[in-house]
Amino acid sequence: MNITQINTTHGTANQHSFSHGNCLPYAGVPFGMNFFAVQTTDQKGSWWFHPEDRTFQGYRLAHQPSPWMGDFSHLLLTPVSGIQEKTSLFDIQSSYRPEESTFSPVQIKVEQMRYHITSRLVPSMYGGVLTIDYHQKQNGLVLTLPGRYQVKSLDEHTVACQVINFSGSEDPDFTFYFVLRFDEPLTVPLEAANGEDGSVLLSFGEIEKQTVRMGTSFISEEQARLNLKREEQLAPETYLDNSIAEWQSYFDRVQVEHTDPKQTETFYHNLYRMFLFPQTFYELDENGEKIHYDTFNKTVKKGSLYTNNGFWDTYKTVYPFYSLIAQDKYVDMLEGFLNSYEETGFLPKWLSPDERGLMPGTLIDAVIADAAQKGIGKDLMGRFLEAMKKGATVQSEHDNYGRQGTYDYLKYGYVPNHHHESVNHTLDYAYSDFCISKVAEVLNKQEDKAYYQKQALNYQNIFDPETGFMRSKDKEGQFRDNFLNIRWGRDYAEGSAWQSSFAVYQDFAGLIDLHGSSERFEEKLIELCNQRPSFNVEGYGFEIHEMSEMAAQEFGQLAISNQPSFHYPFLFSYIGKPEMAQPLLKQLMTQAFDASPTGYPGDEDNGSMAGWYVFNSLGFYPVTPGTGEYVIGMPLVKKAVLKLSNGNELTIQAEPNLPQQQFIHEIKRNGQVHESLFFEHDDLMNGGKIAFQLGIVPNPKEVETQHLPYSLSKK
Repeated sequence: MNITQINTTHGTANQHSFSHGNCLPYAGVPFGMNFFAVQTTDQKGSWWFHPEDRTFQGYRLAHQPSPWMGDFSHLLLTPVSGIQEKTSLFDIQSSYRPEESTFSPVQIKVEQMRYHITSRLVPSMYGGVLTIDYHQKQNGLVLTLPGRYQVKSLDEHTVACQVINFSGSEDPDFTFYFVLRFDEPLTVPLEAANGEDGSVLLSFGEIEKQTVRMGTSFISEEQARLNLKREEQLAPETYLDNSIAEWQSYFDRVQVEHTDPKQTETFYHNLYRMFLFPQTFYELDENGEKIHYDTFNKTVKKGSLYTNNGFWDTYKTVYPFYSLIAQDKYVDMLEGFLNSYEETGFLPKWLSPDERGLMPGTLIDAVIADAAQKGIGKDLMGRFLEAMKKGATVQSEHDNYGRQGTYDYLKYGYVPNHHHESVNHTLDYAYSDFCISKVAEVLNKQEDKAYYQKQALNYQNIFDPETGFMRSKDKEGQFRDNFLNIRWGRDYAEGSAWQSSFAVYQDFAGLIDLHGSSERFEEKLIELCNQRPSFNVEGYGFEIHEMSEMAAQEFGQLAISNQPSFHYPFLFSYIGKPEMAQPLLKQLMTQAFDASPTGYPGDEDNGSMAGWYVFNSLGFYPVTPGTGEYVIGMPLVKKAVLKLSNGNELTIQAEPNLPQQQFIHEIKRNGQVHESLFFEHDDLMNGGKIAFQLGIVPNPKEVETQHLPYSLSKK
C-alpha cells in the first residue's frame, strides 16, 4: 500500500474516560523528531484533537506519545487573514471540514472556512514546510507559544523562537528551538519578545502565497538554523517526495493481501503506527556526527538518543517486529538506550522526554535479551549485561529510575505488598531476571546465567494454589486477605488477578505444574474466557478507562484492550491445544480492530497494539522475547511477503482464508510438514515459504513436548 493512502485519524476518536486507541493524527517521517497534527480544541487538555470536531485552531508541532503522558516542546502555527486585534486561539480559530481535509503521514492539508485559506504542511526529520494560499488582505501567521518563550527576528525573512514547556524533564530549562524562514518577507517589523503562554502575529501584508520552512532543535538556535539550512533550498514538492520515500522504504518491506480488502487497509494503518515511536532525539552537527541534549546532566553529548517510548508496552511486539525487518534501526535504538543508561546510571523504563519511571518492571531487559538472542547489536551486549545487573541489584535514590522494591525483592524473593502493584513488579522482575540470564548465556557468563535463571523462578513465591492466582504477600509471607479475583488495582497494575496471573512468559510449563496439571490449567483458561467481563473498582476507588474498555468487548476476562492480556490466546499452545485459540484470535482481529477513528479496543500505546495486530495477521506472535521463538496463532492474511533485514524474503500463504475458516488444518514450511507450535527466528530469517492450510473444523493432534513453545521448566 502507498503511504499516501493511510488516514492518520485511525484510532483518534477518544475522550478521557474511554479510549479507541488514544492516537493522534500524526504527520512526520518514520521515527521523526517532531510530529505535526491538526489541533481542534484547547479545552480538553491532552485530548486536543477529535475527528468529529469542526474547529481548526492550527497546526500543532507536537511530541506527545500518549495523552496520559502529555505533550512537551509543543507550539501552534495558525494561518490568518484580516485585522487580528486579539490572537488567542478562541479569537483566531476557524471552522473547517475534516471530510475535505487531508490527514496523511506525509502531509496535512486544510481549508479554513473563515479565512478562505488553504494550507498544506509537509514534515521532515528536523523541520518541514508550510505552504499557504491566501485569498484576502492583511495575511499572516500566528504562533501560539505555551510555557516560557522567546521570539526575535533575524531578518525580514527569518524568525527565531524558543519555548520551554514539558510534561516532565530533569532540566527545568529544557528548551526547544525553532527557526522559520519565509519566501515572502515580513511587512511589519517583529520586536523581540519574551513571556509566558503568549502568541505572536507574523504579518505578511497582501500576499497571495507564502512558503514557510522550519528548522528545529533540542540543542541550540544555531543547530536549528543548521537543520533548516540543509533543507531551505528544497521545493515543497521535494519535501513531499522525500517524506513519501522514507515511509515507503519501511512499508515496502511488508506486502500483504487479504480476502477482504478492508482487512488490508486495517493492516497497513497498523503498520504506520509501528514506525512512529520511539522518536529520534538526536541531531547531526556540522560534521554530520550524531549529537543529543542530555537533560540529566544538562549538556550536549555525542551519539544516538531516542525518546517517547514505554517499554512495558512496546517490548511485546514493536521490537520483535524490528528484529525481522528493521535490524539496522534496532541497533541504533539500542545504542541510544545504552547512552541513556550511561548518562543517568539506569536503563530507561518510560522516556518522555527523559525518564518518567512509570509502570512496573524494567522491561527494556526483554528488548535487550531479544536482540542478544537474535545476534543484533552484539558489540553492545557486554555493557548491557552490566547495566541490567545493576538495575536488578541496586535501588536508585530516585523513584523514577530502575526497579522499585529492589532490595525487598532480593531479600524475600518477591516484592512485598507494602509496595504498590507488588504482584506485577514481582512477575516482571522474574521475567527480567530470565532476560538477564539469556544475555549472560550469549556472552558465555555461566555464573550469571545460573544465578538469574534461578531468580527467574521467583514467580512461584506468590502463586496461591488454593485460588490458582498470583496474590500479593506481606513481609511475613502471608497473602493479603479478603481476596477477590475481579478486584482491580492495589496489588495489580491496570487489571485484576485475571489479567495479572499469567505473566510468566519465561516458564509457562512451570505455571502449569503449579496448577496441578494441564487439564486444570485448561479449565482455568476456559473459565477466564467464558465469563462476563466483570470488574470491581475497590482498588482504585473509581472506574478507570481500562475497565470500561474491557467491559465493552464481550471476550470475558481476556482484556485485549490492554497489553497484559496480549499473550492470553497463546496459552493454549503450552498445553498442546492451539486449536482452542484459533477462532478466538480470528474473532479478536476482525471484531476488535478496523481502520476507523474507533479502530482499537483500547490504548494503542506507541505501536504495541498495532504490532499485536500485525503479528497476528501474519499468523505468529512473540510471546516470550528473549527466546527467539514466535508462537503460531491464526493468520488473517491471504498472502504476505516480508523483505527481511538480511535481504531474504519470507512468503506466507493461508488458504482458503474466508470467515468460515476458523482453524489451521496443517502447516508446511518450505514444503515440509511443520509440527512445532512455534517458529524460530533464525529459521524465519532464512526466508522461504510458510503455507497454512486452513479448515472449518479443528484438527487436534497429540503434541510432543519438544514441539511445545519454550519454557524454563520444559522437560
